[in-house]
Amino acid sequence: MTEPDLSLVARQVQRGDRAAFRSLVEHTQRELFRLAARLMGSTADADDVLQDAYVKVHRALGDGQFDGRANLRTWLYRVVTNTALDALRRRAVRPAGDDRELPALGAESCGGAEAQVALSELARWLDELPVEQRAALVLCSVEGLTNSEAAEVLGVSPGAVEQRLVRARATLRKKRGGDD
Repeated sequence: MTEPDLSLVARQVQRGDRAAFRSLVEHTQRELFRLAARLMGSTADADDVLQDAYVKVHRALGDGQFDGRANLRTWLYRVVTNTALDALRRRAVRPAGDDRELPALGAESCGGAEAQVALSELARWLDELPVEQRAALVLCSVEGLTNSEAAEVLGVSPGAVEQRLVRARATLRKKRGGDD
């Protein structure tokens, strides 16, 4: 299946084309689900976040809130990221013993059981980061966005993204060293 011009698809959605919105979802859901799952630390929570985000996207496109000045991919990342961050902030306390799973990064990056244990441990560490640091780390280090792209997604300056990354990495280094 070939990738459609998402900007064209967005314009079609703005004109009320339901099939175009289905196409937009079909071509972005895998990538956006992965982002939501990594931010939330749970595939179940990611499902909820992604559904809420797509409702917001549909409404925003229908209302003409997306004007095409930003890259559509970056804008979609921003909607999903903001929806996930809002959900993380609302989450008061996660029940003890919650069995969460971090989605696999793909066969090429997972080396079996040892890699799965490492991913699970990373998910626990990410849970301990402030949501802003977690978002910056996931967007840049896991999703591969540049600091400038992450800044656009998060609505902050590239310098603020760099500062969040430095703090997040320092916290993770401390954890890895066993210094709590």
